[in-house]
Amino acid sequence: MKVYYNAKLKERARQLRNHSTRAEIRLWLHLKCKKVMGCDFHRQKPIGNYIADFYCPKVQLVIEVDGYTHNFEEVIKKDRKKQDYLENLGITVLRFRDEEVIEDIDSVLRRIEKHILEYTNSSPRGEDLHTP
Repeated sequence: MKVYYNAKLKERARQLRNHSTRAEIRLWLHLKCKKVMGCDFHRQKPIGNYIADFYCPKVQLVIEVDGYTHNFEEVIKKDRKKQDYLENLGITVLRFRDEEVIEDIDSVLRRIEKHILEYTNSSPRGEDLHTP
């Protein structure tokens, strides 16, 4: 599935990559270079009019790392709207709090791997997961 790319968000995505949070950096160290089950993740990826923290097109997965600002009602509403949009595209969204990523990265990685396995087992394309 091809996702709509808003070129106007390219510069903002670059800024977000260059100013990543501690939790985002920690998770990225585990996701980059296909370290999680051979899946290629993109960091700060524009999808539609939103920017996903991490996106893996092969398993239709977005990972969001939520800091303290995600507790504010205004941000919660924006997150819900973004998640609804992504889910309507058939993309699963996994959310983790900063603290989860910093304090228990192994559990975070297990949840990501669980999604990848479930996607692989349920998708007719699943057998292509580890092919280039």
